[in-house]
Amino acid sequence: MAAPGLAGLFAVYKPAGVAWSRVREALETRLLRELNAAPQRAPRQQVRFLPRPAPEGGGAVELVAASVPVLADHPLVRGPRFRKLKIGAGHRLDVKASGVFVLGIGHGNKLLTDLYNCHLTKVYTVGGLFGKATDDFSDTGNLIEKTTFDHITREKLERILAVIQGTNQKALLMYSNIDMKTQEAYELAVKGLIRPMGKSPPIITAIRCLQFALPEFQLEIHCLHETQQYLRKVVHEIGLELKSSAVCTQVRRTRDGVFTVDDALPRTQWNLQSIQEAIRNCQLKVQTELEKTLAAHEENSPLHQLDGTQLSMLCRSLREQHNTAESCQRGDGQQKERG
Repeated sequence: MAAPGLAGLFAVYKPAGVAWSRVREALETRLLRELNAAPQRAPRQQVRFLPRPAPEGGGAVELVAASVPVLADHPLVRGPRFRKLKIGAGHRLDVKASGVFVLGIGHGNKLLTDLYNCHLTKVYTVGGLFGKATDDFSDTGNLIEKTTFDHITREKLERILAVIQGTNQKALLMYSNIDMKTQEAYELAVKGLIRPMGKSPPIITAIRCLQFALPEFQLEIHCLHETQQYLRKVVHEIGLELKSSAVCTQVRRTRDGVFTVDDALPRTQWNLQSIQEAIRNCQLKVQTELEKTLAAHEENSPLHQLDGTQLSMLCRSLREQHNTAESCQRGDGQQKERG
């Protein structure tokens, strides 16, 4: 049964130290409890013929039509009205990471797939600490070594970041499968839509230093197709490039496509009313982004660029090929019958 006002996308803020599956389970439990606690419609009525003493007495009984509630509609018989909600998870966050976590309810699960196919950029705030290395690149892992870091400056760090961004920009263009000398590439670049529209390795589209106070530093990373562990490894490699070592102290997602931290509901607002309102508030920008991205790439596809005459010729050619194939199949069948 569809829940009223619960069909679309919304975002919550996932705290660090909690699995994304636990977040989804907590949301489903809370929503089911509130939906089933809401006032329900009155039971249906049905006409039954009930016996009663006849007016003339003498032990005679007559049947009288009466309206009685349908017992199948009684809460003790029917049970909870809502037993399960189909809540889909968008780009997931591992246990150590926190930040914007997008979910879908009802037809929002299809919208999750559509947004996934848009390959939108995600933004992270990543904290780092120079001077030590661990087995999992995080500050809570098993310590492997300690190193000096006094020689590191912000200028040296930013030079390494520029090299990382330059290398990833080349990968972005390569996996976008776009000829940069074409009008298609120009139109997509103007709209900011140059991105891989298929599978690719993790790609960093932008990276900059937000804070630098040895031994700590903080980065802002814009990326595609990443995992949080990949971002921790980036911090580790930055330490190696600077002739030192570094561990990741924080991975916090601040944007997932069109959803920002401002859209993400904190733990205190994981309730029916807040989620319904969040779904309504996000409908327009989700629809706008889907139309902009998918339409732009369809317009620049080879099939979409054919004019009316060319498209008619292509369709006629396909029909002729189909008819030829059918004729061959019929001929083969007749030969088999004669044989």
